[in-house]
Amino acid sequence: MKELSFLAFDLGATSGRSIVGTLTDGKLQMQELTRFPNGPVQSPKQGGRLHWDMDSISTSVNHGFRACVEANIKPASVGFDSWGVDFGILRKDGTLQNSPYSYRDPQTNGMPEKFFELVPRREVYDATGIQVMNFNSLYQLFAMKQLEPAVLEASSSLLFIPDLLAYLLTQEMRNELTIATTSQLFNPRTMTWEKKLFAALGISPDIMQPLIMPGETVGEIKDSITLKTGVGSIPVVAVGTHDTASAVFAVPSPDKNFAYLSSGTWSLMGIESEEPIINDESYRLNFTNEGGVGGTTRFLKNITGMWLLERCKAEWAGRKEYAYSELVDMAKGEPPFRFFVDPDAPEFANPQSMTAAIAGHCTSKGQPAPVADAEFVRCIFDSLAMKYRYTLNMLKGFAPHPIERLHVIGGGAKNALLNQLTANAIGLPVVAGPSEATAIGNIMVQAMAAGCVKSTDEAREVIRASVQLETYRPQDTDEWDKAFEKLIRQSFYA
Repeated sequence: MKELSFLAFDLGATSGRSIVGTLTDGKLQMQELTRFPNGPVQSPKQGGRLHWDMDSISTSVNHGFRACVEANIKPASVGFDSWGVDFGILRKDGTLQNSPYSYRDPQTNGMPEKFFELVPRREVYDATGIQVMNFNSLYQLFAMKQLEPAVLEASSSLLFIPDLLAYLLTQEMRNELTIATTSQLFNPRTMTWEKKLFAALGISPDIMQPLIMPGETVGEIKDSITLKTGVGSIPVVAVGTHDTASAVFAVPSPDKNFAYLSSGTWSLMGIESEEPIINDESYRLNFTNEGGVGGTTRFLKNITGMWLLERCKAEWAGRKEYAYSELVDMAKGEPPFRFFVDPDAPEFANPQSMTAAIAGHCTSKGQPAPVADAEFVRCIFDSLAMKYRYTLNMLKGFAPHPIERLHVIGGGAKNALLNQLTANAIGLPVVAGPSEATAIGNIMVQAMAAGCVKSTDEAREVIRASVQLETYRPQDTDEWDKAFEKLIRQSFYA
């Protein structure tokens, strides 16, 4: 195995990082170079709408390149991953129109229902296999067509966030597969953009770019960037540019008999499938089919994850700044099963007060409302563990193989309490790690492109040898079974 280093930029909806991974003697060594804030911003130039500051993101990318140079590291390539669905629109001269809107901007509220008047909901799902969520790219474009038609009329190209960053570095326009599939504009059976959806939008599909697969090279970094940063001319490789695609590639499983939970602001629970699963039942249960590395399909469901706790934490910051470890310790001292919420209830999307939303949800379900901060945290953890059970039970009906364990990857892998509660709730072992799954997956796709590893199985073998995993065995399953059955009798998730 060659010894090479690879540079990954992992962009999240609240922060971003640059990380170098080096393969040595069959193991991966990771080094974080830079970390920078990120998040939707508002400006009068865009009518106070929530958007992403691409100038700030580009500056942070350049800082990452300079940090690489200062560390005397010459990466063999660089790859970008980010959240899905959001995109930039380019003018005919190749310059960026308005900064990309954030999926949390309320412009898409009610847009799916309006679009279904043009193309019925079932037809949209059958064509794309994508879970209907109001912020999908399809409904963002539909909102833009109504609110800003002049912007679309003056545009020629659409690039998702990692595609846009690759373009700014190379001047090459491509849409990478895994992030393209999150848009609800792509047909995974025909592997083409779904023309009838563009026709309903009144937008030409020519706005989309040629597809590129994970592991293919987008292009070389242009001279102006190499001169500015000193990084030299290196290729930009299309990784699993949707962060969950990279994270799932890093699941360190020795076989196929697993489900995964990518745990962060969002929780994404699913299985790997060789083909899309699009049928009456997947439609009824609103499951999604997204592209994976190596031609796989990520059959999954989006679950609102640590967003609830993040918003509570921000709300409490006015009187007390909690560390996450402190919040976990607080929750340990609280009794279980007192409060449950459905994390995906619409009132949790972006409330003015998350604690008020949680308290209101509890009382609407005939429960007492949490009052103390520790009670809110325990409520969130118990509720997530139970929603994971509910979702996993549905997944078992689709899986072409037995599900023998749940692999928790991403930041949530470090939450020992939630991992134990999840094992208790689902009645299966929970294998936690790696917490840096997205960056690891990004790097390992680059390594596969460079010929350092030959397959997904070999990449996962390297990951297993490189990271420490924790396994949580189910406990108190009878109590969790009774609590779950009570929720089901109450039609809690209906």
